[in-house]
Amino acid sequence: MKLEKRDLVIRPRRLRRTDVLRRLVRETCLHTDDFIAPVFISAGENKKNSIPSMPGVYQWSIDRVNEEIDELLTAGIDKIILFGIPAEKDSTGSDSYSSNGIIQQSLKKLKQKYPDLFIITDVCFCEYTDHGHCGVI
Repeated sequence: MKLEKRDLVIRPRRLRRTDVLRRLVRETCLHTDDFIAPVFISAGENKKNSIPSMPGVYQWSIDRVNEEIDELLTAGIDKIILFGIPAEKDSTGSDSYSSNGIIQQSLKKLKQKYPDLFIITDVCFCEYTDHGHCGVI
């Protein structure tokens, strides 16, 4: 929306006068460097399962997650957060701290192929426990 002088009740400061000036001095400007992409890793092989509540977002198996990472890197996004979906859940969330857990396996594979990829991991237990709570009960 372009503002005309006659539409303004109060005249803005000098740096707010035109759209070009406002864009030049704005405080917030998002760039791909600001984004962290969520990547959901599911147990199993050859999986790319859609997440109905998040259109365009998928659960990937470890053997296919490279497809998502390559697409993100092509778009200029080099930071991800991994969420694990284990094959089996238990009362202590053991897959979350097992050396063979879904996230641990994913980290090893991704860091070998993409050493400069910045990877964050989700440490909440809720996805790993059979009771869904965020800690050991």
